[in-house]
Amino acid sequence: MNLMIWVWLGAIVVFGVAELITEGMVSIWFVAGALAALAASMIDLPVSVQVLAFVIVSAIALAASRPLVRRFLNRPGIPTNADRIVGMTAQVVEPVDNEKASGAVYVDGKTWTARSTDGHSIPAGTQVQIQRIEGVKLIVNVLSGMEAVK
Repeated sequence: MNLMIWVWLGAIVVFGVAELITEGMVSIWFVAGALAALAASMIDLPVSVQVLAFVIVSAIALAASRPLVRRFLNRPGIPTNADRIVGMTAQVVEPVDNEKASGAVYVDGKTWTARSTDGHSIPAGTQVQIQRIEGVKLIVNVLSGMEAVK
C-alpha cells in the first residue's frame, strides 16, 4: 500500500482527535482536506497534487462553513431570573472561606453558596454585595466600610 495513504489516514485521525478535544470547530476543515488528499493518493496522483488537494479542499471547507459555525458558537448567554440578584446586598449566614470551600449568604429569600472575590474570609453577619454568579455560587465583596478577615 502507498505510504501516502497511511500519511493521509494518520492526518484524518490526528485532525479528528484534535477537533474532539478542542470542541471549537478548529480542525474539522483539515479532516475534509485530508480526505480529499487520501482520495488523490488512492488513485496514485503525485504527492504535490495530494498536498494541493488538501490545501484547496481545506480552504473551501473553511470558507463555506466558518460563518455558519461562528453563528452557532457565539450565541449570547441566556439570562435567568437568578441574574437579577447580581448587585444586590446579601447577609453572610455561614462564614465565607475560599480555602475551606465553605460559606453561604442569604438574599432574596434564598440561601446561596458563596465565595469572596478577593480570597478573604468573611464572617457571618457581614453585609456583602453580589458581584457575579458562577454556576450555583455567588461571588461576593464585602460592602465598603466593613472589614473582611485575612
